[in-house]
Amino acid sequence: MTSPETRRPSSPSPSSPEPFGARLRRAMDTRGPLCVGIDPHPSLLTAWGLDDDVAGLERFTRTVVDALADRVAVLKPQSAFFERFGSRGVAVLERAIADARSAGALVLTDAKRGDIGSTMAAYAAAYLDPGSPLFSDAVTVSPYLGFGSLRPALDAARSAGAGVFVLALTSNPEGAEVQRATAAGGASVAQTVLDHIARENAGARPLGSVGAVVGATLGEAGVNLSVGGPLLAPGLGAQGATAEDLPRVFGDAVGNVVPSISRGVLGHGPSAVALRESAARETDRLRAVLG
Repeated sequence: MTSPETRRPSSPSPSSPEPFGARLRRAMDTRGPLCVGIDPHPSLLTAWGLDDDVAGLERFTRTVVDALADRVAVLKPQSAFFERFGSRGVAVLERAIADARSAGALVLTDAKRGDIGSTMAAYAAAYLDPGSPLFSDAVTVSPYLGFGSLRPALDAARSAGAGVFVLALTSNPEGAEVQRATAAGGASVAQTVLDHIARENAGARPLGSVGAVVGATLGEAGVNLSVGGPLLAPGLGAQGATAEDLPRVFGDAVGNVVPSISRGVLGHGPSAVALRESAARETDRLRAVLG
C-alpha cells in the first residue's frame, strides 16, 4: 500500500483544472519570473504618506494591485499584515486576491499555515477551495509537524489546480537550527522535506505544483534542489541577496526559481508609474541572469 507521504499525483482528467505548475511556467515565460510581495509594513504605509489603519491598508494594496497585476507573474500578499486589522483587513485581502487574479497575476498567499488533521483541512479550505473568498493560486505552508500533516492541503490544491509552497530552507538565520538538523535517516531535515516535494511532483510536466521555499541569502544551499517544482526565493533586495546570487544558490535548478522582492519594489510607491518601472527593471535584471 502506498503511504500518504509517498502518494504520486494522478494524471489530470480532461475536465480537471489546469495544474498550477503549468500555469506558473507559462506566466514566468510570458511575464518574467518576478514575484512581488505585498507586505503592508507600518513603515511602508508611513513612507507612502498613509495612516497605519484599514483605509491606509486598502489604499496601499489597491495601488500595488492596480499597478502590477497586469504585468508581473506572481503577487504574494503576506496575510499577517492584513490579519492584524481583523475582519476589515481580511476583507481587503479578499478583494486584492480577486482583483489580482482577474487582472492576470497568479496570487500566492503567504500564510505559512501548518497543523494536523481537521485543522489543516480547514486551512486548506480557506485558501485552496475555489468557493472560498480567500481562494488563491497557491499558498505557503509549514511542514514542521511532519510532511504528512500537509496531506489535506496537497490534496485540495491538486483538486483545484492550485499550488502549495512548502518551507524548506528559509532566509532567516534562526531557521538553520531546525532545517539543518539531521533527520532520522541521516539527511538534513530540509533535504527530507525536499525529497517529499520531489515525490509529490513526480511525472508532472512542465513544472510540478508543489514548490519549496528556499532563501536567496543562503550562499550555497548544500541540498539537492531538483524537486521538479518551483523554488520560491525570498531574500532579494532589502534582505541583501541580489539576482546575481541566484545561480550560486540554486545551481542547475535556477530555471525554476521564482525570485520574490517586496520592499525593493514597494519602496518606489506610491506612484503607480514608479512601481511599474521598478518591477520592469527587476524583471529585466532577473531575465538577464536566469535566462
